[in-house]
Amino acid sequence: MRIAFLGLGSIGAPMARHLAPPRHALTVWNRTRATADAFAGDTGATAAATAAEAARGADVVITCLPSSREVEAVADATDGLVAGMASGSVLVDCTSGDPAASRRLAARLAGAGIGFMDAPVSGGVAGAVRGTLTVMCGGDDATFRRVHPVLDAFGEKIVLCGPVGAGHALKAANQALLAVHIWSLAEALLMATRAGVSPALALEVINASSGRSNASMNLFPERVLTRAFPRTFKLALLDKDIGIAASVAREQRVSAPLMQLTAELMKVSHQALGEDADHVEAVKVVEQWSSQEIA
Repeated sequence: MRIAFLGLGSIGAPMARHLAPPRHALTVWNRTRATADAFAGDTGATAAATAAEAARGADVVITCLPSSREVEAVADATDGLVAGMASGSVLVDCTSGDPAASRRLAARLAGAGIGFMDAPVSGGVAGAVRGTLTVMCGGDDATFRRVHPVLDAFGEKIVLCGPVGAGHALKAANQALLAVHIWSLAEALLMATRAGVSPALALEVINASSGRSNASMNLFPERVLTRAFPRTFKLALLDKDIGIAASVAREQRVSAPLMQLTAELMKVSHQALGEDADHVEAVKVVEQWSSQEIA
């Protein structure tokens, strides 16, 4: 199958590697041309100078960009996706994006005979490298069946969640939970520490009890207690993601005060810690406000 992959970031690049020759005929594009050239040199893929060039002749085009704003900009550019994609091809957007933006783009592409599916992923860089990502798809059944063999290259659990936008809505819900878990666990551990319980012991007990989560079982032991804070997923992106979730909740008239509050807290943390901070570093803001580290 002829595939174009646009966006070779920390997750996009390992995803694209699973699609490289000899498995598929792969063309890649990245906003930084040198990144695409280096990837092509390593994998045997072809590097394109523009998004339109990458998409030209492709059966399936995959985008993995920071937000829906970048996806729409790449689609609308003079040398963008719409200029390169042919009738009968499919755009699969693996960006953690906005459901409303996905519906707009799908409608525009449908007018040119181009299919669309939103397919955000979860599992982080490690999951992308292993090819074990969870892929949340929004679209119709025929498009899902058509692109499933492509998604299977980097996904372990691939689920059709509903119509266009459903994948992005579910990813936003997942990210909202991640943000809530990080913030609430930081508060809980600081409370327990002030009461005389060591954070390590508190996590040991929580992880054998009903309060456990991925944050308590993996993120905090590996990153917070060690003070390592590896930069694997930017706080700026989590801020964006839970902002989408909060917006969708408002649009759907869902009462979600905890989600709205956590969205504000992530925005404050992003502003305080900067563009390069990892998402788990939001803990540092809770620590600063409490004048104590979790350690």
